[in-house]
Amino acid sequence: MSESILVIRHGALGDIVLSFGPFAAIRRHHAGARLVLLTTRPYAAFCQASGLFDEVWIDERPPWWRIDRILALRRKLLGGGFKRVYDLQTSDRSGAYFRLFGAHPPEWSGIARGCSHPHANPRRDFMHTVERQAEQLRMAGITDAPATDLSWVKTDVARYALPTPYALLVPGGSKHRPEKRWPVARYAEFAAGLKALGLTPVVLGGPDEAGIADAIPGARDLTGQTSFEDIVVLARGAALAVGNDTGPMHLIAASGCKSAVLFSQASDPALCAPRGRDVRVLRQASLESLRPAQVLDRLDRS
Repeated sequence: MSESILVIRHGALGDIVLSFGPFAAIRRHHAGARLVLLTTRPYAAFCQASGLFDEVWIDERPPWWRIDRILALRRKLLGGGFKRVYDLQTSDRSGAYFRLFGAHPPEWSGIARGCSHPHANPRRDFMHTVERQAEQLRMAGITDAPATDLSWVKTDVARYALPTPYALLVPGGSKHRPEKRWPVARYAEFAAGLKALGLTPVVLGGPDEAGIADAIPGARDLTGQTSFEDIVVLARGAALAVGNDTGPMHLIAASGCKSAVLFSQASDPALCAPRGRDVRVLRQASLESLRPAQVLDRLDRS
């Protein structure tokens, strides 16, 4: 019977996208193994569709006081018969799962105290996610983590009937972090400039961002309508994309689309910027002071 390997990665979306290189490296390193991903519900189907995993388990992340659910999770983990675990989440929760295995845990790559393959770099929290995960895997014997490759994504976006050429705008983001958003009025100005160049602005966002496109005259509103797969394929056909520091921009950047990602002082692109072959990062302390002409100028530069 082939060995079983577990990978832990809960999210959020940007973290999932940045982990596809490590996912592929682990799959290659354990080519004949049964590879299981433990993730959260929003990302399970997307990760399963990649073909990198034999099974995808959903972690409901039960509260620790729900002893019955924690014990059920422990039984599931023990029943997996895992030879090695790659904890790419490296959170307090995922580290605690190491202890659920009891006195004889599997080989473990992560930061849990006592694990067999620790990521022993005291400055790991100051590394970009991509370099941090690559170094973690090197310390576990995997030396060839590639960049994220979403070429496997296939879906039909003809139903949106978008005129070409078009540009993608991602003006949303966490509603609890408004300081990470370029003001919608600025997006409206930028969209007007796109239209003057013959580009149709297309607004993407989650269901809770429905209506945000109403403040961007002339834009096509796809908020609440697109799957992860849709976003990737739409990005392949886009002339360019501009968005805040938010999950969909990771999908767009990884697709290869010419992208500008906007950062304020609320987050550090050195730690979490989207990666792709044609990505530009613009950062200002306050995004209110960022002018549309500056964004367009950066996109115009090769």
